[in-house]
Amino acid sequence: MTISKRHHSPDRKAKIALQAIRGEDKINQIASVNQIHPTQVKRWKKTVEENASLLFSDKRKAENKSQGELIEQLYKVVGQRDIELEWLKKKLSIFDDRR
Repeated sequence: MTISKRHHSPDRKAKIALQAIRGEDKINQIASVNQIHPTQVKRWKKTVEENASLLFSDKRKAENKSQGELIEQLYKVVGQRDIELEWLKKKLSIFDDRR
């Protein structure tokens, strides 16, 4: 007998998790009605509880921060290229003087 994995949509997972958070029914009852294991209901509930604060976070701040980090990284790369270019110019001028 082969047991195939069922894939649940994010909407369904969220509804089941919210039902468990509300506490109107016991986890075992929710699992039984939805034909899933009670451990799975507990995991989804825990995931929602841990990540609920992300729903209210200001995405603009995170976006600006990532852009700032990118700009800083690009300045480092440009600075490193400038140093390498100066070093190459110095080395090439030494080779030109030997001729």
